[in-house]
Amino acid sequence: MDIKKKFDLSGKVAILTGASKGIGESMAHAFAQAGASVVVSSRKQEAVDEVATQINEQGGTANGVAANTGSIEELQKLVDITIDTYGAIDIIVNNAATNPVFGPVINTNEDVFDKIMNVNVKGPFELAKMAFPYMKKRGVGSIINISSIGGLSPEPFLGIYSVSKSALISLTKVIAKEWGPMGVRANVICPGLIKTKFSQALWSNEPIVDKMTKELPLPRIGQPDEMAGLALFLASDASSYCTGGVYTADGGYTI
Repeated sequence: MDIKKKFDLSGKVAILTGASKGIGESMAHAFAQAGASVVVSSRKQEAVDEVATQINEQGGTANGVAANTGSIEELQKLVDITIDTYGAIDIIVNNAATNPVFGPVINTNEDVFDKIMNVNVKGPFELAKMAFPYMKKRGVGSIINISSIGGLSPEPFLGIYSVSKSALISLTKVIAKEWGPMGVRANVICPGLIKTKFSQALWSNEPIVDKMTKELPLPRIGQPDEMAGLALFLASDASSYCTGGVYTADGGYTI
């Protein structure tokens, strides 16, 4: 067995949402370094172009396509541009997420609820459906959904966000069971507290960080780059017998 070949993504095409910063950006760089052609997606064209340019300057292959995960029309544009550019889709990383409210669940109104569900659950579902025919045609594909430890056990003041991430875990398992016979795998990563702009309300709160790190077997906050290796494993042939899996990367928080 050639273990390096198992992790090689040469000839693969990957779409990553929420990839202009944080966890998604780290994964985009990792996939490109492993040989994949990477489509960097997020809401702002300038931001995705910046990441794509960095990847290309480092010898990789990437382009940026702005898309709001909450818009089916923009997701379809993302898929269409990817096919027009590279002719295939082999890997989807659904990393884009939103949480416009931090506080008791009673403070979540209908508009906020719908926005969270549209971006965090419906968007990944629709993008996976759009990519499925191309994966089925090639007889291989990997869908990686980025959930959260909040999807395993509700996080304080992140009520509906936790609900959406739990739904994403269930969606991943459904896709794995139904699409596995066509060669399409689906797995989910549940990060703990990672130092990103998205989670700044948590890691910038000293009492929260102090309490959490004291309880962690690895007593520190995680970094975005520490999620990339697990994503590369799930995207590559190294995980060819893994589907429907729920993988935590949380410093031992859920032990």
